[in-house]
Amino acid sequence: MGKWVGVIKKVFLFLITFFLLSTLFDYIRAPKLPDTRLPRLSGHTLQGESLKTLLGKSGPLLIQFWGTWCPVCRQEIDNIERVARHYPVLTIAVESGSDAKIRQWMKKRGVDFPVLSDPSGRLAKRFGVSVYPTSFIYDSRGTLKFTLTGYTTTLGLLARLKLAE
Repeated sequence: MGKWVGVIKKVFLFLITFFLLSTLFDYIRAPKLPDTRLPRLSGHTLQGESLKTLLGKSGPLLIQFWGTWCPVCRQEIDNIERVARHYPVLTIAVESGSDAKIRQWMKKRGVDFPVLSDPSGRLAKRFGVSVYPTSFIYDSRGTLKFTLTGYTTTLGLLARLKLAE
């Protein structure tokens, strides 16, 4: 029994250390926004949904900046698909080619979450994004609660969205 207690303590310490380092890296790499309110966005997703309708849904919102060219984004893409089944999600494909190319890329990977194309990176600059992927989690009032940079697990995203409720 004593051996297992030692193993459990080591695993627990590892997880706490990992969480603290991850939070520190997010803080260091997170864009410094002048305002914590959700900026006004207009237009339509590649799926044809109005941003006004999408952003008007109740509950917290995940906005993620990513690119088809980003290896970490490709690893996280299934996590975003799973999160989109439970919460409103808007992803912004930065400098990822034409709308048709992005649609084809998504179809090939079997994902269908809402995507807004940002072909020139103008929107990414507006949000101060320089690390991909970067995720912003807003509460139902449109106040920024979390900024995440790099890979985040499905569980990590869902937990933060739950906290933002």
